[in-house]
Amino acid sequence: MTAETIYALSSGSGRAGVAVIRISGPQTRTALERLIGKVPPARHAVHAGIRGVEQGDLIDRGLVLFFPAPASFTGEDVAELQVHGSPAVVARVLADLSHISGCKLADPGAFTERAFLNGKLDLTEVEGLGDLLAAETERQRQDAVAQSTGLLRRRTEAWRADLVRALALIEAVLDFSDEADVTEGPIAEANAIAVGLKGELDAALSDLARAETVRSGLTIVLSGPPNVGKSSLLNRLAARDVAIVTEKAGTTRDLLEVPLDLGGMKVTLVDSAGLRETDDPIEREGVLRARRAAETADLILRLTEGPITDGGYDTGGATPIWHIATKSDLYLDPDDPMHADGGHPRHRVSAKTGDGIDDLITDLVDWACEHAGSIELPLVTRRRQYDWIADAAAALTSFTAHPTEQLELKAEDLRRAATALARLTGLIDPEDVLDSLFAGFCIGK
Repeated sequence: MTAETIYALSSGSGRAGVAVIRISGPQTRTALERLIGKVPPARHAVHAGIRGVEQGDLIDRGLVLFFPAPASFTGEDVAELQVHGSPAVVARVLADLSHISGCKLADPGAFTERAFLNGKLDLTEVEGLGDLLAAETERQRQDAVAQSTGLLRRRTEAWRADLVRALALIEAVLDFSDEADVTEGPIAEANAIAVGLKGELDAALSDLARAETVRSGLTIVLSGPPNVGKSSLLNRLAARDVAIVTEKAGTTRDLLEVPLDLGGMKVTLVDSAGLRETDDPIEREGVLRARRAAETADLILRLTEGPITDGGYDTGGATPIWHIATKSDLYLDPDDPMHADGGHPRHRVSAKTGDGIDDLITDLVDWACEHAGSIELPLVTRRRQYDWIADAAAALTSFTAHPTEQLELKAEDLRRAATALARLTGLIDPEDVLDSLFAGFCIGK
């Protein structure tokens, strides 16, 4: 148990109805006695006056909870003060806590780090908690909750149990190598365990791509000539006035990004400069940026209000392009060809009237969900996790490649695989990742 007691505002900063101040460490009981004059019964909310540590004046009245070690989030004595969420109240309580010997303001992620160090969370659960704090969409929340509640940890424990069983079989053969009748069966069983486990690890490794897609999101670029309605469509899809819309060609000069939630998937919609040749150096730079954005996009919406006479972007087939006919309220004939090849657009929309917008959104939601892949929750969500599982899989490949008579090498391969999985959950050698991992958390968590 660490010697210092930490404290911080755990709820959001700024004015609020309620603010939660968290305390953790050996001086938690002392802090409660100094602030409210007593230590409340464990896990019972008590309404109490919170008084100044030095002056004894009433700061506020609120709810106070105490969670004795080890049955707390951090594994230490923990207290939570639920006070009125004014900046003045929060600042005063934090200032008075600083006057208590042994208490210090918490660094980002300090509470979660103590939970890890005290065995309350493993590294995969810490990573899931970090993702949960950053979740912006329903799909991100689902993946993060699964990870933070031990999805990968439980599977890893089962994998390591299989490795221990296989290693025990190999070591038993080594111990009784003079008895040929006890050799063949255990080695065959260990090989079967390794082959089955290798298949499970390979399947888990395939999860990373879709998990990263869910976390980082997808990018959709609106492209087309000037005044085709890109900014108007952006405003309609965003349900607010994000972009300036005028009849003057070339109004949009730079990239304008708007985050959207499409079916639980994070999507960034990018408005770009109209594609045309121009002598205006600023607009020319905007066109260049528009083309660059399209090169890294996951989808391009190619807008037009007439036949397309140029290719817009040459993506080499790598990025799908949907042709969208805009200003449908001005084109009454639904059979007007809108493509250079004489075909028809994927959607006809009017940002002015809303015609066709719902169908376009439904199509985009289906596309985004398809990119997220299976509805099954991914096991592997971080590159760090992927690397250690890949190391374990490589060790099992080596195990099956070694001939039967090289039992010492086969046993070492199993140990290597077990070590990789132990590092996955943080059972050994976590120091190289702790600093960067917890630094990404907010203060108070």
